Amino acid sequence: MKEHYGLIGYPLEHSFSARFFSEKFEQEGIAAIYKNYEILRAEQLLDIIQDPQLRGLNVTIPYKQSVLPMLDRISEEAKAIGAVNVIRVSHDADGVHLYGYNSDVVGFSRSITPLLNPSHKQALILGTGGASKAVVYGLQQLGIASTFVSRSKKSGQLTYEELSPAIMAAHTVIVNCSPVGMFPHIDEAPAIPYASLTPQHLLYDLVYNPEQTQFMTRGSARGAMVKNGLEMLHIQALVAWDFWHER
Repeated sequence: MKEHYGLIGYPLEHSFSARFFSEKFEQEGIAAIYKNYEILRAEQLLDIIQDPQLRGLNVTIPYKQSVLPMLDRISEEAKAIGAVNVIRVSHDADGVHLYGYNSDVVGFSRSITPLLNPSHKQALILGTGGASKAVVYGLQQLGIASTFVSRSKKSGQLTYEELSPAIMAAHTVIVNCSPVGMFPHIDEAPAIPYASLTPQHLLYDLVYNPEQTQFMTRGSARGAMVKNGLEMLHIQALVAWDFWHER
C-alpha cells in the first residue's frame, strides 16, 4: 500500500514540491504518492490528516504560522522561528498525531553560507511572512544581524522609503522573502534603491520561478552577487524527507 505525502497552501499551481517528490519516488522506487492540497483555510488540515495513509506534509504560504495551534509537538528550532513548513503525521490507536518542523532554515543556511564573507555583517529582510522568520533565525546563527523591511511602518522595522544610501551601505546582505517578482509577475521587483547597490552586496531571492528575477537582474547590473532559492528548495525538501521518517 502506497504512503501518501503532500503540500498544503494557497495557491499551488506553480509549486515545486509535487514535481520534486514525484520524481524522487520514481527514481528511487519508493511506493508513495505526493499531491497538492490547495486549501482556503488552515483548519482544513484537520480534514486532510484523516487519510490513514498520510505520512507527511509540506506547508507553504500562507499557513506556516496558522497551523501551529493544531500541532501536537513542535521542534525547538521551529518554536524559536515561530513557523513550520514540515509536518510529520502518525496514526495509532489514540488517533492522529502531528509534529512540526522547519526545514527552511536548514535549506537557506546551507545555501547562503558559501557566499558569505567577513564584510557581510548586517542584512535587510524584505517581507515578514513565515519564510522570513526562518531566514532571520538562520542568519542569526551565522552571526549576521537582520532588519525587516515592510511596506507599512512597524516598530523595529524599516519601510522601503526609509532605505537611505547609508542604510544600504551598512546592510550588504539583502534577502527577498516576499513573493514580489514571482511568476507570473516577472516584471516586478522589490522597491529597494538599486542605485545604492555595490559589488560588496549579496542579493538572495527565495523566489525560484523565474530563475533570474528582476531583483537579481537589477542587482547584477550593479555588480552585486545574486542567487535564487532553487538550491534552498532542494535542500529543504530532502531535509523534510528526513523529518517525516524521524523516530
